[in-house]
Order: sequence, then structure tokens, then C-alpha cells
Amino acid sequence: MDMTIAASADDVSVFRQRLLAWYDAHARVLPWRVGPESQEKSDAYKVWLSEVMLQQTTVPHAAPYFEKFTQLWPTVRDLAAAEDAQVMAEWAGLGYYSRARNLLKCARIVVSDYEGAFPEDESKLLKLPGFGPYTAAAVMAFAFGEAANVVDGNVERIMSRFYAVKTAVPEARPELRRLAALWVRPERARDWPQALMDMASLVCRPKSPLCEKCPLNSGCQAFVEGRPEAYPVKAVKVPKPVRHGVVFVVYSEEGVVVERRPDKGLLGGMLGLPHLEWRVEPWGRIGENEGISAKNGEICAGNYTHVFTHFTLRQEVLVRCLSVTEMTEYLRQHNKYQLLTWSDKKALPTVFGKALKFIDMA
Repeated sequence: MDMTIAASADDVSVFRQRLLAWYDAHARVLPWRVGPESQEKSDAYKVWLSEVMLQQTTVPHAAPYFEKFTQLWPTVRDLAAAEDAQVMAEWAGLGYYSRARNLLKCARIVVSDYEGAFPEDESKLLKLPGFGPYTAAAVMAFAFGEAANVVDGNVERIMSRFYAVKTAVPEARPELRRLAALWVRPERARDWPQALMDMASLVCRPKSPLCEKCPLNSGCQAFVEGRPEAYPVKAVKVPKPVRHGVVFVVYSEEGVVVERRPDKGLLGGMLGLPHLEWRVEPWGRIGENEGISAKNGEICAGNYTHVFTHFTLRQEVLVRCLSVTEMTEYLRQHNKYQLLTWSDKKALPTVFGKALKFIDMA
């Protein structure tokens, strides 16, 4: 790894003030944020909830989910008392359902062990379900105003460009974290990481960065080189493995047949459409004893692709339409399944929601 020579402490202080001044003028208005230099105290529950949501999606996508969650469960006590199924259903579309399960576990521990108040101690936060170094540092800084080194992909991008770090991510991450720590100060500890986030979103963008508007450009080595988009250096991507599946869409005018998935594993605890195993080999002709028997009148409606973090799924869709009476009898015979009404279809994870697009009722 190339050991980047950092700017002097005096240089960092000057650039830090420039960025904070930029933030004062350009800070984004976000539903979970207390604005720059506001005297209002941040709500640790809202900070934590927003950070968990933002780990897997963008601000525009997360904002309406955050608004809905805080309407349904305004406090951590409300969330701790919520039904698991309802929280999982409202989480649909935010990715990584393990985060939703940890969300509930964490809320219940905060209520039972800390009387409903998040501990103002980073080491204690790190022991809570779902808390890693980034989330713990974010809560310490945003909610409690403590000087914490809040480093995510946005901050990594700024540091890699400012110092022109030649080592590829992820190998460069320890060095980028070390460089980011050089900028952390007790002064305006809450505003500092938020200033970095906003500049990464509005100016130091992954593509087409607006370097001429950047308050750090005079010290940025990537800008001096004239190739900011070359940073952070990316490691060569390894193609994702492909798995094959078959999903069954058995439906009536009232809804669609679903099953509750096992608590552990991918999409654990969620409702899902019945399907065959996701495996390396493509499925050929489906036998009578595999999943829902294909001899019952399912018709192949097409196929689709869904990309998970660690693999790509190619799934064939078999559909069957039943009358209301037939559906009642079907569910009586297959008591491990249940009917999900069309009004509740958003409870399905995206990988199964895609299958519904092959029928007219959805």
C-alpha cells in the first residue's frame, strides 16, 4: 500500500473551516437532520433509524420510508413494541431484511437494558445488534455531538481524491480511515461528518464531480492531476455467480399464495412466493414432487433476473389462476401456505414482487 503523506495539521484546519463554511451555506434539508449550528438536540432514535436505512439505499429512496416509520413508530419504545411482521412489511424495498430484524432486536434491547435511551458510549453502541463502527460513530457524532471518525463510501471518496490514494478499495480502507481521522476535531463535531456527506453528494460526486465548486480543490491532489474520477481506485470486479430458480404464482382475484420463509437465511422471516431451490444448475422439467406440483395447471409466463449482493438469480415464473372457491380449497389442502391480498402485496420482497408483474391481477 502506498503510504500517503497527509497535509499538515494547519493545512487540515484551514480546509476544514472552508468546508464547514460551505456546509453552512449549502446544507441539505433532511427529515432526520438538525441543521448546521442549530441549538436543537438531535434525536438519537431518528439518527440511528436513518443511518440503518441509508446503509443500503439513497437519501431520496430512504426519505419516504423514514417518514412512514416515524409516523407508525415515533419513538424507540414504539418500535420495540411493534409486531415483527408489520415492521418487515414496511421495510420491503430497503434491502437486506437482516437489517430490519436487527432493528427490532436493537430497539428492544435499548428499551429493556437502557430505559429507552441510546447509550452515549461508543463501546456500548457497538454491542447492540446491527451496530458496526460506522453506525456507532454516526450516532455518537450526529446525536451526541461527540468527535467521532464517521467513514462511509462518501468519505472514502473525498479522502482518496484529496490525497490521490493509489491503492485500490477495499485494500485502501484502513488508510482512508486513518486519513479521515486527521480531520476530526471536537469543534462542530456533529456538523463535520454531515458536511462531508453533503459535499460528497452535491459536489464530490462519483461521476462528473463539480471540482470548480469544491472548497477543498486547491489542496486536492486528484484535482491537481486533472483526473478526479480515477479515485477511489477500484479493484477488478469478479463476476457474480449465477443461480437458477422457479417461482410459482398461484393467484385469484383476492390475492396470491405465499409462505413464511424460515427465520434464518436469506430473506429470513419474510413472506415469499413458493419456489424451487436457487441452485447452480438450470432447472429442466419440473417433477411432481418438487415444490408445488407443475401438473396442476401452472403455465410458464416468462423469466426475470434479480441481482443480490453475492449472486445473480435467474428465475422462471409459473402462474396459475384460481377462482375464489378453488383458492379456498387449495389453501385447505396446502395449509403451509396463506393468501396475501393484493392490497398487501408490498410485503413481498422485490425478488418476488417482480414475479407478480407476469400476471394481470397485480
